[in-house]
Amino acid sequence: MAAKNTPGKRITELCKTYSISLETLSERSGVPAELIRRIEKEDLIPDLAPLIKIARALGVRLGTFLDDQEELGPVITRAGTAGNAARFITGLPGEGGGSPGERQGLTFKALAPGKGGRHMEPFFVDIEPEAEQKMSSHEGEEFIYVITGNLALEYGSQSLVLNEGDSVYYDSIVPHRVISGDARPVRILAVIYTPV
Repeated sequence: MAAKNTPGKRITELCKTYSISLETLSERSGVPAELIRRIEKEDLIPDLAPLIKIARALGVRLGTFLDDQEELGPVITRAGTAGNAARFITGLPGEGGGSPGERQGLTFKALAPGKGGRHMEPFFVDIEPEAEQKMSSHEGEEFIYVITGNLALEYGSQSLVLNEGDSVYYDSIVPHRVISGDARPVRILAVIYTPV
């Protein structure tokens, strides 16, 4: 079952609601208009940084792009249902050595998309071995716990390797990226905090 709302659909809805043109959103966010157009039409996200910048420009939190409903109490995501709640893939077709129409990158599965007023965004993230994410930076902080595989984290000028069971907490403003550390799939739990 696909998510009712995708980040691209939500951006389109919010722009209509606030009467913001594509050009104005591009100017306010610093994200190229063509990239915003691709996110809206193709639901493609090169990495989280532009999505976070768009959220800031619209005056909403990152989770607004994933929410189908607002729950004030606890939100439970049962085992095996994270992909059904809300899911998106970073990376554009053809990146990472795949064919032009093939989507490469990281698959994000939201764990609490219905929680209203939240300040953190928890995800399961599946990293394909061939995924080649670009370094990105944005406001906030991130926590990562490696569930399976070996994760390579490039953080500023540092290169770190995390194995199953390892975790890391860092400031997202420093340019960073995560990729497979040994050309095998990796699954992580990532919690992203961005100030509103």
